[in-house]
Amino acid sequence: MTNFPPPAEELRALDLELRQLDARRTQLLARRAWLLGALQAASRQPAPAWGPPAPRAWGAPAPTAANGSRPEAGAPGVQNLLLVLGGGLLTIAAIAFTVVSWGHLGITGRSAVLGAVTLAALGVPVLLLKSGLRATAETVAGLGLALTALDAYALHELALPGTSGTGFTAAAMAVLAVVWAAYGLWLRELRLPLPSAVAAVQLPLFLWGTAAGAGAHTLTAALLATCAFDAALALRTDDRATRIAAAVGALVTGAWGVLAAGWLSWVVSDLPDAAGASALLALAAVIAFAVAYRVEHTGIAFGTALSGGLLSVAALGGVPAEMLTGAPSWTVPLYLLCGLAVGAVALRPWAPAELPFPDGAFRRGLAAASATVPAVAVLWTLPSLAVAALGPVNLADAVWSGVPSDILDGSAAGVPLPDGAAVCVTLAAVTGVLYALARRAGRQHARYQPLSAGTLAIAWATLFLLPSALSLPYAAVVAAQIALTAGLLTVAATTRTTDASTNTGTGTDTGAAAGTGTGATAAEPDASPLGTTPRSLPVLPLTAHLLALGTSLSIACLALATEAATLATLAALTVLFALSCLRTARSEDPLPAQISAGGAFVYATGLAGAVGGSAGWAHASTALLVLVVPVAAALLAARLGRHPLTAVVECAGAAAGLLAIGLAAEDPPMLALVLALCGVVCAGTAVRDDQRSAGYAAGALFVLATWVRLGAWEVRTPEAYTIPVTVLALAVGVLRRRRDPEASSWVAYGPGLAATLLPSLVAAWGDGDWPRPLLLGAAAFVITLVGARQRLQAPLVLGGGVLALVALHELAPYIVQMVGALPRWLPPALAGLVLLALGATYEQRLRDARRMRDALGKLR
Repeated sequence: MTNFPPPAEELRALDLELRQLDARRTQLLARRAWLLGALQAASRQPAPAWGPPAPRAWGAPAPTAANGSRPEAGAPGVQNLLLVLGGGLLTIAAIAFTVVSWGHLGITGRSAVLGAVTLAALGVPVLLLKSGLRATAETVAGLGLALTALDAYALHELALPGTSGTGFTAAAMAVLAVVWAAYGLWLRELRLPLPSAVAAVQLPLFLWGTAAGAGAHTLTAALLATCAFDAALALRTDDRATRIAAAVGALVTGAWGVLAAGWLSWVVSDLPDAAGASALLALAAVIAFAVAYRVEHTGIAFGTALSGGLLSVAALGGVPAEMLTGAPSWTVPLYLLCGLAVGAVALRPWAPAELPFPDGAFRRGLAAASATVPAVAVLWTLPSLAVAALGPVNLADAVWSGVPSDILDGSAAGVPLPDGAAVCVTLAAVTGVLYALARRAGRQHARYQPLSAGTLAIAWATLFLLPSALSLPYAAVVAAQIALTAGLLTVAATTRTTDASTNTGTGTDTGAAAGTGTGATAAEPDASPLGTTPRSLPVLPLTAHLLALGTSLSIACLALATEAATLATLAALTVLFALSCLRTARSEDPLPAQISAGGAFVYATGLAGAVGGSAGWAHASTALLVLVVPVAAALLAARLGRHPLTAVVECAGAAAGLLAIGLAAEDPPMLALVLALCGVVCAGTAVRDDQRSAGYAAGALFVLATWVRLGAWEVRTPEAYTIPVTVLALAVGVLRRRRDPEASSWVAYGPGLAATLLPSLVAAWGDGDWPRPLLLGAAAFVITLVGARQRLQAPLVLGGGVLALVALHELAPYIVQMVGALPRWLPPALAGLVLLALGATYEQRLRDARRMRDALGKLR
């Protein structure tokens, strides 16, 4: 039954719906009126002269052709295409007429034709602009500009055929640039003449210099002068097309001028040439600085200031670098000094702080240029640093064979290296700059940690290369590197991590130090995007630890040259890293202490091996000495408990144990002993509650030790190898079943039983004697009874299967004899009877198989 609302409620609902319909009708009527007005305004609006067509109003139908189909191209686009094609065809025709058909007319006719056509082409745009046909006027004006160029060509061919083509071209381009500029200023509605004039003005100076036989310096100066004119025009003009043309011209001529000036500075042969090249580079730098100072775009200002700074460095160092031609390695410190001078100009308080562009882009560009020079200088020193650090690795193939001289001086690398003193001076200068910037930033600033880490890294490189640069003897180099490692570990242990969360912008102003112009103020702190600054990472201690580790590895390889140096160096490194670990073990960040702990155990392992080698022990005997490290690691790990260092200590001990096993591999009896001792260490570790899994490793090591010992005794019986595994596996299975009574017997007992039963079964099938099958059958029988008694699936199946196969093996000879004595027709007859019996009782057999499966499935 339908329930109708009361009349009063239904009336209220109807009134509400009617009011909503009236409101929607009013909205649609207002929208319709707006659309009609938009369509009428669009129909009255004229099409633009150039560019895309005016957009249609929303909802207006697309225009259609006369046949009702929608056009694929708009009317303004078709118009522009036709005008461009027409102007191009006329220009081609004029060129063909001037070059090819010129001789058919006399001098008066030629002049009259070209003059009349040129004047007409230049005058018609005036009438077209008055008629509102701007696009057509642009096309005809372009044709007129092309005709003026043809007039200049005709003038050279007829009136001045003996003049130089390059000189006449330069003069013609200058005159054409003036004429086109005047024409564009007269008819400002046209956008083509002024950019054409800018394009024409790019060549006169360079072509005049070429015609006059000027040298490379003069031609480069002409390019830079043209660049300066283009830059000034781009900065002062208000016409967008002219500005773009001038900017492109300045970029092209400036790039060619800078490349030419740089090449001249590179290939100079005397001081006057160097001075000329430096002057050209200085001119290019002045142009870049002027653009950076006047331009309003921040990105352009930064890029031009950066370019100007680099050009200033090249200009300042050109003449002094020519004076140092006898010592080319010292040119890098020289240019570094020039770059630092530019940086000082950018960061000095008297540098202009209020610039007509946001964010101090001028000063940031100078600072970036100043930072680029030290970065390139550091890259220049990397080959020397790599040779010094990696060269001692070659001594690993010649342990205790003496000190080759080419390792110390770097000649073993086979590549030319710069002068060591120049490299050290360069790195020292960069260290001083980074230190000054770190001090300027202040400890509470977010940039302090990276700057301090960079200072430490460059200072380390300086001190690392200094002994080789000073040509110190081998012992002094080793001692200096050990001292450097000790210093780095001391810095890492004594440096306190700066908490960046305290950085509220109240520290020293570092904006200028980073090349950010006026710098940040207290109201502009470095904060995270979420509004809070996270705790900074311990960059400086971590850097010190990594540098110390790298230095120690290099000096450990270098110490392999002599026996005494190896023992002393490894002992010193072990003590240093152990002390560093003790000092940093309670720090908030465990990584430095973990690095120190790992290094201490690594060098302790190396020291143990070196002591064994020094005593004249064989590798297998040295393995017993190396085992002292895993024992110490296990004891220390038990002492530490759940400390973050525990994992590192245990991994280092495990690595030392593997090394000991590798050393003893050539002597099986000693290998068995080492494996057993490693198993004892793992068993002791498994006593701890958090390392119960080490018991599995202990069991595996004991089994391996047993196998190795049996192999050394030349035991060939497989049960001697498998029974220990079975005993351990069954013990583990019993413990597993006690903890988890629901665990499957296949998981608990299957691996252990299969470890002995299957290899013994294979051996029994190939054994012609009776003891092995008898013992295996008895063992399988007992296992089957235990499985049936305990209702365990794995013992029942494995024991029963092995017992059946053993019985089959024992009965196989008799079966063969019986089959041989039977008539040949009997086996097929028996097979037929069996098949008939199976077919008659097929369903019963299926039920029996299901019951057997269910019975086995109920077992665990």
